[in-house]
Amino acid sequence: MDKIFAKYDMSFLSGKRLRRLRQNEWIRDIVRENILTPKDLILPIFLIEGKNQKSKIKTLPNIFRLSIDLAIKQAELAYEKGVRAIALFAAADENKRDATASEALNADNLICRALSEIKSKVPQIGLISDVALDLYTSHGQDGLMENNIILNDESVEIMAQSALLQAKAGADIIAPSDMMDGRVGAIRSTLDDNGYENVAILSYSAKYASNFYGPFREAVGSAKLLKGDKRTYQLDFANSDEAMREIEQDLAEGADMIMIKPGLPYLDVIRRAADRFNIPIFAYQVSGEYSMIEYAAQNGALNKDGAIIESLLAFKRAGAMAIFSYYALEMAIKLND
Repeated sequence: MDKIFAKYDMSFLSGKRLRRLRQNEWIRDIVRENILTPKDLILPIFLIEGKNQKSKIKTLPNIFRLSIDLAIKQAELAYEKGVRAIALFAAADENKRDATASEALNADNLICRALSEIKSKVPQIGLISDVALDLYTSHGQDGLMENNIILNDESVEIMAQSALLQAKAGADIIAPSDMMDGRVGAIRSTLDDNGYENVAILSYSAKYASNFYGPFREAVGSAKLLKGDKRTYQLDFANSDEAMREIEQDLAEGADMIMIKPGLPYLDVIRRAADRFNIPIFAYQVSGEYSMIEYAAQNGALNKDGAIIESLLAFKRAGAMAIFSYYALEMAIKLND
């Protein structure tokens, strides 16, 4: 070995040996730039009608739709393990879906009942409520449709009223995920005019027309109903300048936080947003990202826990303050341990 290195002058490395800070675990822990804690994670929960009901989701391994009573238990456990907020998704049964999304304006619908009951039983956990019409339309689109055209302003009017119902039921954060123009301003005005100025808005400002949403659409029952695609309102995945314009507009309309969705394929968008806007940025590790890790781990292609932590830290490294993840509870338990 000495003979090999005798051929080279290594003196230039005398003050530049970067591996000094990697040589053992304790120093790696000290100099680590980003850390992951349960408080960084937000747990999505899918809701169904009934009591003591737990329904499998075929393409989301180990994730279930839960009746409200079981969702309360999930929220209690999540808070106990350090998760500080949950995101609720409640699709209407198929017989309650129609072309006008009328169930969105039912003050006694599943999402409103869930918000009220969870708030009364687990008041300390934050409740983030999804606002979009695909959970209520018979055609699976995020807005009202006429002659195969998604109607913007008419859809926004319904979403603003739906958001108000959710705020009255106990939502702490309203999360419009539809990508209609002007919906943040309409929701902000509606909330403020009705005394809910303290309810925050987390806007899905950069929601892409992605191929990674398949399992989610199965979970909320819109996959088989969807007519057409969502490319006339969700972002083109070839663009990032457009995302910056969307974020800027939503902030001008009153958004308190913004969401980038999906997550891992759009780390560059998260980084650009973090560099440009001084606001909390959330990322969504979407259903397709979750399922890829699950299926790869099941087939021995990767180390599951390592892949989960690496992917979640990638969001933090890119600039996300919080992460929606179906692994939130699982990781919170492991991080505590």
